[in-house]
Amino acid sequence: MEYNENTIDNSFWEKVFHIPVQAGPAKRIGEGQVGMNLRFALESDAEHVPNSVVVKLASPDPTSRATGIALRNYEREVKFYNEIAESLDVRMPDCYFADWHEDGGDIAIVLEDMSPCEQGDQIRGCGVEEARLAVGELSRLHGPRWNDPTLWDIDWIQRRGAEDAERMHGMYAMFKTGFLDTYTDAILRETGEEGLSLVNALESLMPKYVMGRDEPYTVTHGDYRLDNLLFATPQGGVACAVVDWQTPGHGNGVGDLSYFIGAGLLPSDRQKYEWELVDLYIEGLESYGHAIDHAWVKNHYKRESFAGLVMAVIASQIVGRTDRGDKMFEVMATRHIQQAIENDALSLL
Repeated sequence: MEYNENTIDNSFWEKVFHIPVQAGPAKRIGEGQVGMNLRFALESDAEHVPNSVVVKLASPDPTSRATGIALRNYEREVKFYNEIAESLDVRMPDCYFADWHEDGGDIAIVLEDMSPCEQGDQIRGCGVEEARLAVGELSRLHGPRWNDPTLWDIDWIQRRGAEDAERMHGMYAMFKTGFLDTYTDAILRETGEEGLSLVNALESLMPKYVMGRDEPYTVTHGDYRLDNLLFATPQGGVACAVVDWQTPGHGNGVGDLSYFIGAGLLPSDRQKYEWELVDLYIEGLESYGHAIDHAWVKNHYKRESFAGLVMAVIASQIVGRTDRGDKMFEVMATRHIQQAIENDALSLL
């Protein structure tokens, strides 16, 4: 079945909930770069049908849609909810339905409406209390399947190997020029010539960066940042929930941690709290009974300062552009460059 705004009708809701359901008009929420989120009010006498849901579809933007299909983002998100989500402790929306149309690339994922929670803001950043909540949820994502050998049996989950190292090297080299055409002034303003030199130096070191992510491995989010986190508001809601599971991976989870801290906090707050947050993450993993090498985590935290820069360089060139998207990639790049410089990350590659 093809899934788009026009096919979300009464027959669709009956397929999801197995009874007739009346739905109000779609209301678009958020500005997803690769997916489109719609909220629907529902009416039904059945207790298992919620009052409202969020439906995630493929992006209507041709560039973003092509990216989602080519990188298997849509396929992986559906399979994450259907095959992995229940084995994790991280708070995420309940999933009522998830389907992927293999031929056309369409998806439909029907999720719990988390309102009155509000989405974090990658540009504004967050305070340390929100950061502590987010790091706690990250431990609950990574802890349940930390060093779980059965994850190797999942063939669709993303992994990084030698071929990926060369591919990432090629993509970074290909897109760096376009990225710098847009963001050089911001990089120089926020990080100086040292920051610009770091962007260029990382190109030749990309294979070492990718291949240096050693075990133990776990389930990773792949894009763990404020725009993909929901927080409670004065009106209520859960303390923190994680959304947007388009890039689940089987790899070194510390990348998620460094990626979140590096751009989620403003640089002054990161400098003050980053090692407290790293220790909080380790404590969360140890609560699952794992023996954690603290030095290993902290070493990987430093070298993964590059994660957000790599994302900004590549993703900014392959998704549809918006004013907010441009600013988001700017702050991601500049904050992670500062994080990498202060942690002497280049020396670890």
